[in-house]
Amino acid sequence: MGKALHHYEMITDGDRIVVGVSGGADSLSLMWMLAERRARIPIDYELFAVYIDPGFEGGFARQLESYCEILGFSLRVEFTDYGLLGHSPENRENPCFLCSRLRRKRLFEIADELGCRKLALGHNRDDLIETLFLNICYAGEISTMLPMQDFFQQRFFLIRPLVFADESLIRRFAADQGFPEFENPCPTSKTSKRREIKQLLNQLYRSNKKIKGNIFRAMSHVRPEYMLKP
Repeated sequence: MGKALHHYEMITDGDRIVVGVSGGADSLSLMWMLAERRARIPIDYELFAVYIDPGFEGGFARQLESYCEILGFSLRVEFTDYGLLGHSPENRENPCFLCSRLRRKRLFEIADELGCRKLALGHNRDDLIETLFLNICYAGEISTMLPMQDFFQQRFFLIRPLVFADESLIRRFAADQGFPEFENPCPTSKTSKRREIKQLLNQLYRSNKKIKGNIFRAMSHVRPEYMLKP
C-alpha cells in the first residue's frame, strides 16, 4: 500500500479523506492500515469512514458500526434503497451498475459535506484485472479502474491505495487481524458478471502462476502501434 501511495502521490499533508467501508476484507484492511500508518509517517491527514447500506433485508450495518468502534474509529452509516432500485423491474439488465453508481454519488456528496477532497476505496490488483476483462467482454473497450482519478475538474480525487496488493494477500491479512466476515445480502452477489470473470481468470492463474502478474503489467505496457485504428 505504501508503494502505491508514494508512486501515485495519493495522500498529502492536511488531506481529509472519506474511506468507503463495505464490510469486506478489502475496505476494513484499507481503513485499518491508513489509520495505523499515520503514527509512522510525517504526513498528517484525517479519515472519515462511511458505509452506504443498500437497503436489502438482513443487512449488517449495525454490526459493522459496532465492530468499527472496537477497532477505534467511528463509522457513519447511510441507509439507502440503492440496492432495491438496482434490482427493480425497470433495471434488471445491470443492477450492479446502478447500485454502484448511486453509492459512489452519495459518497462524493458526503465528502463534499465533510470538506474532504479525497475518497479512498479498497479495490485491489485482482479488481483492476477483472475490470479490464469486464470492459473488454461487455463494453467493447480496453480500460480499467485508475489508481488515482480526478472528478469534477479536480474537485475530488478517488484513490485506491491497495491496487498493488493481491486479493489473497489482503484476505490473509484480514484473517490474521481477526476481521469478521459479513454476509453480503445482495441477491446477485453470487451470480454477477464480475464473479463469472473471476472464475474464468482463476482457471488461467492455475495453469500458469505468471499469468496474473503479466496481465497486470500489460495494463501499463500498451503498444498502440499494434492496436486497431478506431
